[in-house]
Amino acid sequence: MHRPDLPLALTLGDPAGIGPDLALAAWWARDVEYIPPFVFLGDPDLMAARAEQLGVSIPITVIDKPSDAERRFPEALPVLPITVAGKVVAGRSDNAAMPAVIQSIERAVELVQAGEASAVVTNPVNKAALYRSGFAFPGHTEFLAALGRREAPIAPVMMLVAKDLRVVPTTIHIPLKHVPITLTKDLILSTIMTTAAGLKKYFALANPHIAVTGLNPHAGEEGNMGREEIDIIVPAIERARRKGVTVTGPHSADTLFHAEARKAYNAVVAMYHDQALIPVKTLGFDEGVNVTLGLPFIRTSPDHGTAFALAGTGNASPRSLIEALRLADKMWQTARTRR
Repeated sequence: MHRPDLPLALTLGDPAGIGPDLALAAWWARDVEYIPPFVFLGDPDLMAARAEQLGVSIPITVIDKPSDAERRFPEALPVLPITVAGKVVAGRSDNAAMPAVIQSIERAVELVQAGEASAVVTNPVNKAALYRSGFAFPGHTEFLAALGRREAPIAPVMMLVAKDLRVVPTTIHIPLKHVPITLTKDLILSTIMTTAAGLKKYFALANPHIAVTGLNPHAGEEGNMGREEIDIIVPAIERARRKGVTVTGPHSADTLFHAEARKAYNAVVAMYHDQALIPVKTLGFDEGVNVTLGLPFIRTSPDHGTAFALAGTGNASPRSLIEALRLADKMWQTARTRR
């Protein structure tokens, strides 16, 4: 695989979680598998202490600019320093560390926007701790959208990737009872169009085929189990077709994700969180990747949380982070060849 000439920007995440462990493990894996060069935006002293706690000898090198990362990557983990306040204890999130968590995300976006890094890869954060520190966004994605906004509003969507499956939930972190009243023709259409554009730009699919789920069992049974399919989902699909997207549905979600069905589409637009995430996590629980489409830069993330109970134990699998690094690199390589 062609090595990039720009490093990936890997954020700190919650320093008390498994983010530092995963960054160390991902760098360590470079001798046995391809790991795209990345720069870690965090505290070098924290990384050295976590490596010692994990019982691994990993050299940490502080760099002044991202362009040094690829040259230094084979011999040491490159770190652009961001000081974390207080004493970090693995497994115990501390509000004092949250400014560094936010600064790491901001710096990663700045590097990509300045052309000094190829993509943003985010380690998991603890939203409750961020909220306590005054963080004003519902989550990572909304914060990234605000950082990436220039003139036009940004409406990013979350795509989960595992093996040969790509799924986009139209609604995400809302109560199930709110899903039917949140779904609109415009929202579904926007999700389909953003997904199609992302598949073209980052996955080299000239004419992506998108399958859309129904909301109700058996996609509503022609209105006998609900009218959302007839009144909302079908009109949105028809509008997407008129815009040139190859899209089918609404499909019954219970028959859309088996191996044979997956051959018929490039991605699925689902109606709610669990409808999308259950098949992805069943297919590739340890290797799923969260991709944000619709941003003016590439962002991927491991598809798991901070896992405080595993921090500092050596038992956290870096597989999802490694796949997130690889996918971000692949998306960037694809996008730049299509410019």
